[in-house]
Amino acid sequence: MRISGRSSPIAAAAAAIGELLPAGATSLLDVACGTGIVTGHITRPGLTVFGTDLSGGMARYAATRLGGRVLLADCLALPVATGRLDAVTAIWLLHLIDDVPAMMAEAARVLRPGGTLIVTVDKDASHNAGVIGELMLPYRRKVASDDFAAVGDCGARLGLDYAGETAFIGRGQGRTPSKVAAAVRGGDFGSALTLHEGDARALAASLEALPAPDEAGPDPTFRLIALRKV
Repeated sequence: MRISGRSSPIAAAAAAIGELLPAGATSLLDVACGTGIVTGHITRPGLTVFGTDLSGGMARYAATRLGGRVLLADCLALPVATGRLDAVTAIWLLHLIDDVPAMMAEAARVLRPGGTLIVTVDKDASHNAGVIGELMLPYRRKVASDDFAAVGDCGARLGLDYAGETAFIGRGQGRTPSKVAAAVRGGDFGSALTLHEGDARALAASLEALPAPDEAGPDPTFRLIALRKV
């Protein structure tokens, strides 16, 4: 597995996607593309890149980066005919949704045989290395929605075989203990942690008590996997 990390996290993400695209791919749909900031960096001769997003504002912004090739759509109901695409990407998405199997099933539907679904996995774990991760470990009683093993198992049930992986560094995205504490208090780690109210208070206090609570930790390394449709 090669780790890309000398460029910005956006360019690194796009380069990592390029490593996993199937040879000869001519069509790629980026699901929940947001403003198209990553999608707009995905380039390859002969490849046409499309995007979808549920937010009208995001979709309109992304359209300026993708030559208008953006549709307003839910990731669970893609406006694409069955078996039409060579690749589907979902970057920093799975940890945000409750029904990952439904999203993956929809991606599998629109892929042609031999097409590839490329997704980021283990996002919260990537962000919380070192002492922050150690403090969170006792509360990781819930399998994250983007857990690598769970995503792989779901893919296998859908006829999506593991086809490789790569990683890229999120330069400048290391989190401070104080910001993680605020996120814990706000319930932002629901996809990765099981926290009752008292647990959240205790964990947040422990994070805030760390030395240099406003000093950013190490840059995260994001894991990207490819699942190929049989």
